[in-house]
Amino acid sequence: MYEVLKQEGRAKRARLNTVHGMIETPVFMNVATAAAIKGGLSSDDLRSIRTQVALCNTYHLHVRPGDGLVRKMGGLHHFMKWDRPILTDSGGFQVFSLADLRSIKEEGVTFRSHIDGHKIFMGPEESMQIQSNLGSTIAMAFDECAPALADRDYVTRSVDRTTRWLERCRVEMKRLNGLEDTVNRQQLLFGINQGAVYNDVRTDHAKRITEMELDGYAIGGLAVGEAHEQMYDVLDHTVPHLPVDKPTYLMGVGTPENILEAVDRGIDFFDCVYPSRNGRHGNLYTKSGTLHIKSARYAEDDRPIEEDCGCPVCRGGYSRAYLRHLYKAQEMLGMRMGVLHNLYYYNHLMEQIRDSLDKGEFAQFKKDAIEKMHMGEG
Repeated sequence: MYEVLKQEGRAKRARLNTVHGMIETPVFMNVATAAAIKGGLSSDDLRSIRTQVALCNTYHLHVRPGDGLVRKMGGLHHFMKWDRPILTDSGGFQVFSLADLRSIKEEGVTFRSHIDGHKIFMGPEESMQIQSNLGSTIAMAFDECAPALADRDYVTRSVDRTTRWLERCRVEMKRLNGLEDTVNRQQLLFGINQGAVYNDVRTDHAKRITEMELDGYAIGGLAVGEAHEQMYDVLDHTVPHLPVDKPTYLMGVGTPENILEAVDRGIDFFDCVYPSRNGRHGNLYTKSGTLHIKSARYAEDDRPIEEDCGCPVCRGGYSRAYLRHLYKAQEMLGMRMGVLHNLYYYNHLMEQIRDSLDKGEFAQFKKDAIEKMHMGEG
């Protein structure tokens, strides 16, 4: 199912074969929170920029339109007309992000809906049932994403509870995948390593969850307030204790430089809202850094965002001047074009990373790419 093709240091070039197709790694998963990319992109658009995996949000789809409705519509793939792999998160991040709206107990978490305030209970079994209704390719285990800089005693108790929840997820997924009417009976389960910035807690937890022999392993609870160097230090200590013959996923990360550094440390799955969020606000990625398209300096610039970019926007010849006009006029087309370009940039960066690993040239590619990223706007 998962095959490592090449290694360069700890960096891995691999592929994961799933019921919804092959995933070539390292891979960036484009974030489609509510079964759609924020910025007006369709599933056809995602295919056009060579997206491999879409990531959808369990909590948000449970709240609206409801996972029961999605199941009735044939599952998430049919609902959003996406025929490639989908990863659904577990709802665990909302335990962190909706801190003012929830209560955590051993059984699970009680939320207040961010939409209308009604109570929602979600524990390991409920999370697995929701994700099973959605029919995603990869389901994430239900966990608590404790703040990266939280008190050590709290983090230790939280990690212990997350481990108990993971075992409950594993048992429930096995039951669900055995039912005849399950949307996707070959749904995969990834466990999540937690432990904030405490390396000994992280490594101990990595060893414990490895024993459960899951389909893949994620590292969560990073990029939530700690410094980049702290994140890299956690990866240096944690990744060696996760199985090299299983996919490793760094949740919610990150910038192009973060991705290059994490690939170097053995990570092969990524997701982040940065490319779509920045695209909506006119911050566009190029090889030489971020271009702030609303700047007056681009008012009469006839060049595309990036001269040799293969995205539909640059390939179509749309100028920086035109894009700036769209953003300044608050036209939706500008936001759509910015998101399309940025997601293409991320997908293409991953293609370049895979190609450099195939050739045994990743170390040099990483060095050159990071140097160019710090050159400044073109």
